[in-house]
Amino acid sequence: MRAMRRTGHWTVADRVAAPVRGVPFELPAGARAFTVRLAYDRSAGVLDLGCLGPRGFRGWSGGARSEYTIAPAWATPGYLSGEPEPGVWHVLLGLHRVPPGGLPYRLRIIPHVSPPAVPPPLRRGLRPPPPPPREPAAARRGLPVLGGLRWLAGDLHTHTVHSDGSLTVAELACLAADRGLDFLAVTDHNTVSHHAELPAAAAYAAITLLPGQEITTDLGHANAFGDLGWIDFREPPGVWAAAVRERDGVMSINHPVAADCAWRHPPPGTDVRSPVVEAWHWSWLDRSWGAPLAWTQAWTAAPIMIGGSDYHRPEEGHPPGEPTTWILGGDAPGAALDGLRAGATAVSASPGGPLLLRHGDDFIVLDADGLVLWGPDTRRVIVGDRVVLPARPGPHRLETFRNEVMALCS
Repeated sequence: MRAMRRTGHWTVADRVAAPVRGVPFELPAGARAFTVRLAYDRSAGVLDLGCLGPRGFRGWSGGARSEYTIAPAWATPGYLSGEPEPGVWHVLLGLHRVPPGGLPYRLRIIPHVSPPAVPPPLRRGLRPPPPPPREPAAARRGLPVLGGLRWLAGDLHTHTVHSDGSLTVAELACLAADRGLDFLAVTDHNTVSHHAELPAAAAYAAITLLPGQEITTDLGHANAFGDLGWIDFREPPGVWAAAVRERDGVMSINHPVAADCAWRHPPPGTDVRSPVVEAWHWSWLDRSWGAPLAWTQAWTAAPIMIGGSDYHRPEEGHPPGEPTTWILGGDAPGAALDGLRAGATAVSASPGGPLLLRHGDDFIVLDADGLVLWGPDTRRVIVGDRVVLPARPGPHRLETFRNEVMALCS
């Protein structure tokens, strides 16, 4: 079968008018798979890549890849496998960075009569032997249960090869378990292709893996937690929030003051505005800088504060669990999401870092001797490594004498 070619030239005006464009094509009769290849001058700009089928979403890889294959039994990470249905397909192109002189591009769409073999990089499997059982974080730190619920330590923002990360789902799960985490949300950009791999990887690594997706746009990012199906990132944030709520998920506003990934969308109405904010992100390098907390408090009067490492690859230096989000949940599937929805959260710098928990009517403060407890009407120096105090309303935090934040509590 002959390859199809498409060429074009995107301008800054195109990007302003509609930052995501679809280039249509139809597969010839008999095609059982296809490959799309994108070429452009990467030194001049950035084009994101994705795919819509006649029946909807089939994948997204952003700027991480320049080609993808969709076949009946396998697909490039970030894309959904399955028989290609007849009708009009679209190569999605995100005009992420377009220079003043414009950005020419070339597409080559190659139909396959016989599905191509799975390439070697996609054959990376689980490492033998299985890891040993690990002690839960609550047991390691001596945390009591409350109403049959226990504190769970995890990370709510990570990426794999299904978007722009370097580890497979299984490799990431093992790394997170080795770090002493109880749960991990896998939140690849604008795709749900990784969800199918979560159950096997979770069982192998003995860790709870939460399905998620990072809704990623030029004006800000949000995480949608839960097995929700694909959320269309081309829609406004109010539409995302409504869809997540209708599908019984949870949405967070991610790293709202993090450089060019800061949240710049107009705020949705209060009826769909998420109270969950990733107040602690790896980019909060100087935690005496008050902007993340100030933004969070301005966003909502009763924030549910979480943290996320935004892990992509080992060489970046911020592993899963830096920071760690603590959620009061149970052992049942979905317990972590139930606790997140209820606002029973805290954040520490790492699984073993100083910790401030709202535990019923009390604050439990661990490994914080000499730190200062701050809240709306609280100013107190902590004395001792395990302290129980009457809880006060509102968000609280632990700080050093230099005003460096060491722990947060919703």
